Amino acid sequence: MFFGTYTPRLDEKGRLFLPAKFRDRLTEGLVLTKGQDRCIYVWPQASFQEFSDRISKTPFTNKATRDFIRVLFSGASDEVPDKQGRITVPPPLREYARLGRDCVVVGAMERVEIWDAARWSEYSDAQEESFASLSEEVIEGLL
Repeated sequence: MFFGTYTPRLDEKGRLFLPAKFRDRLTEGLVLTKGQDRCIYVWPQASFQEFSDRISKTPFTNKATRDFIRVLFSGASDEVPDKQGRITVPPPLREYARLGRDCVVVGAMERVEIWDAARWSEYSDAQEESFASLSEEVIEGLL
């Protein structure tokens, strides 16, 4: 499971250091995709394959399914971290997420998310007020 918040910087070549705590699970390879809310999802290869297997069972005759699959997979890129734990974020994904030099990397259970630091701050601040009430709706009876 991935969790925590980290603040690496994107270098001039579009490379980003993965947080040390995440590297072991991502060493064998990962998939970068467009995420919701203009972030980038980072999936371990095996997790992305499991997700792909699940989504492939949904009916492609459903327009929402087709739209989701097209957006998610059209921007996908498989990467292998270098020996220093860096990955290259392809230009189309950097543009999609509007990444600047300062980034935020967030653990989100089975995946990691990469955000532009200013956009993450805006998003996080906006979510704070509804956080308590959402827990009841999302995980009823658990908390």
